[in-house]
Amino acid sequence: MTKVRFLEHDLEIDVPLGTTLLKASKQAGAPEGDACGGVCACSTCHVYVETGPDLLSSAEEGEEDILDKAFDVRMSSRLGCQAKIVGEGLIELRISNESLDAYYNEHPNVKRPQ
Repeated sequence: MTKVRFLEHDLEIDVPLGTTLLKASKQAGAPEGDACGGVCACSTCHVYVETGPDLLSSAEEGEEDILDKAFDVRMSSRLGCQAKIVGEGLIELRISNESLDAYYNEHPNVKRPQ
């Protein structure tokens, strides 16, 4: 099992190998967007992996192409739908503003914290 911690949201969850960061966020109740349904067709699941990037699958060309169109891309940027957990340990991440905006647009009944 690998622990995924969503910094700034006080959420963490233990998930098995093979789980994507997007699936972990859904299981933990973290506000990560997924407008395309997690099929690598948008960048609304954009996150910043601060701890444990070596525990994730490598970014493939399709993911890198989508990240080229994302906002505020950093060295630690990944798409939650494509970043699959392949090693045990701790992964800490921040959800990008782009993803948070998408989540709250997708869930208008959920109040965004100030």
